Amino acid sequence: MAIKLFCCILALASFTNALQIEPRSSWGAVAARSPSRVRGPVEYVIIHHSDNPNGCSTSQQCQRMIKAIQSDHKGRRSFSDIGYNFIIAGDGKVYEGRGFGLQGSHAPNYNRNSIGIVFIGNFESSAPSAQMLQNAKDLIELAKQQGHLKQDYTLLGHRQTKATACPGTALYNEIKSWPRWREL
Repeated sequence: MAIKLFCCILALASFTNALQIEPRSSWGAVAARSPSRVRGPVEYVIIHHSDNPNGCSTSQQCQRMIKAIQSDHKGRRSFSDIGYNFIIAGDGKVYEGRGFGLQGSHAPNYNRNSIGIVFIGNFESSAPSAQMLQNAKDLIELAKQQGHLKQDYTLLGHRQTKATACPGTALYNEIKSWPRWREL
């Protein structure tokens, strides 16, 4: 029994070291205006897509797209920062948006109690890459491990929180097969 427990602890430690989250500085984030904090672990993970037709495949492309999203959110939409907590990009990386512990601006009526994760690209007719999907799953697991997300959280697609096609039909169908997705 002790050997099994040690193996599980070792696997968990390896997992948390495997997921690298690129900090805001890596994509040239502009400072947020008065970010609101959330208290304790949140109840929801909301999945989005950025609806960029071609997505991105290099770090330079992805970082440029993330910066453009932040500019749009802070400018045209008057958000205090990029709306999402994290960004899953086609270059195989996870980027910090607002990060853990800060309220997003991504899903009305859910922002105070959720982590918003956006996939860069349009996923109406095709799903994200296996790497992107795994990065999202690993990020969710990390959020649970670090106490930012309740163990019995609920996974939703953005379209479940308001009238929108987001996160695209192919991505939405994918997340519906994940263990914590729930119909509202």
